[in-house]
Amino acid sequence: MNNKLFAVVPAAGIGARMQADRPKQYLSLGGQTILEHTLERLLAFSFIECIALPIANHDAFFDGFYISHHEKIHTCAGGSERFESVLNGLNYLLENGAKVTDWVMVHDAARPCITQADLIHLYQSRSEQGSILGVQVRDTMKRTDEQGNVISTVEREQLWHALTPQLAPIGVLKTCIDECVAKGKLVTDEASALEFCGLQPKMVAGHPSNIKVTRPDDLMMAQAFIKEFQ
Repeated sequence: MNNKLFAVVPAAGIGARMQADRPKQYLSLGGQTILEHTLERLLAFSFIECIALPIANHDAFFDGFYISHHEKIHTCAGGSERFESVLNGLNYLLENGAKVTDWVMVHDAARPCITQADLIHLYQSRSEQGSILGVQVRDTMKRTDEQGNVISTVEREQLWHALTPQLAPIGVLKTCIDECVAKGKLVTDEASALEFCGLQPKMVAGHPSNIKVTRPDDLMMAQAFIKEFQ
């Protein structure tokens, strides 16, 4: 258990659904950007050695923030898809001193409400096959057809909303994502890559406040959660 912990925060997306004049991670949330809040929450978790931050080549925002100079934050090239940014982040870590047996937390840039309690719980529950934060589904789930007509009720027992961070050994995660890419398998999150390779990541119950800011209405909710957990 002497292996170190690193983080990758893919931040190269454009956030088109926010319909804003900048990528959603740079929208203001209580006097700071969403990305600043996210990074500060991770930096407060002292076990993290450093954070690899894949950003777009044309990013004109990040260098203007004070946090861009933090000694634990290192930018690298982002990709056109999230999994490409994650791979770039993993490669950056391995090229700069991390070992394949070290651990990595991959966290969405637009999840600024992650709590220290969730980070601790995830890290303490780490598994060699991977571990992810999630929230168990509480509502009745319906499946529809392409026209929006309800065709069935989905059993909600043992059904979870997958959140981030998602945690795994660096080498295991990189190997699984590489295999998915080679075989044309869609990588929707890190756990999906691990699952494709026959692993069974451990689900760790997280707090429902760990929302992903995707649409304009999410900003108000995130603001409320940030005030609550300051």
